[in-house]
Amino acid sequence: MFDRAEALALLQLGDSAFPAGGFAFSWGIEGLAADGLLSNRDDLDGVIADHLQQRWASMDRILLRRAWRACDTAAIATVDRLAAATTPSAEMRDGSRRAGRALLGVWVKLAGPLSVSYRACVSADARLGHLAVVQAIAGRDAGLGLAAAELVSGWTLITGLVSAAVRLGLIGHIDSQRSLARARALLSDLLADTPDDDPMPSSFTPFIDIAVSRGPLRHVRMFTT
Repeated sequence: MFDRAEALALLQLGDSAFPAGGFAFSWGIEGLAADGLLSNRDDLDGVIADHLQQRWASMDRILLRRAWRACDTAAIATVDRLAAATTPSAEMRDGSRRAGRALLGVWVKLAGPLSVSYRACVSADARLGHLAVVQAIAGRDAGLGLAAAELVSGWTLITGLVSAAVRLGLIGHIDSQRSLARARALLSDLLADTPDDDPMPSSFTPFIDIAVSRGPLRHVRMFTT
């Protein structure tokens, strides 16, 4: 049955105007473009597919699902520390925490009860606050089901990548819609498969990781990652 309330919540949380600071993160798009590895829509679509298949589906989604099932804030913090331990790139870890803490801050201001409780853990431990974990917390506070929270997580990644490409002048607005449509189909296929109960989160996106890690060496940049 079509759930109008949940659909409206998805529209709100998946909107690029939701004030979680996503505009500050390109997740490697800027670095790949600077290194000459991304210059058109076909390149962008390939990067989005790598992100979704080799990182989001096998890592972020796994962490989100674990955090979703966690029974209390201590258990959520255990998942959060796992996120840090399984992210080898220091810049990706920092970006994930910054993005997650920004999203958590929004939900604290919106008086999400689990977000408010978890903020105390994040304040006490600099390792905590990774994006996938906070997305689970935000989804629970928003009253979403797990499937809807996963969808928002994957969709906001896609829109963030495409938005970064537009802002960098790599593609125009019409091509951005073509990329969104193609990525939407891929995300739908990935969501159709339910992961095992407790797989170990993992990722393999070496070119993206290198591009993000080179960020601090660049003289000029628009994005945090």
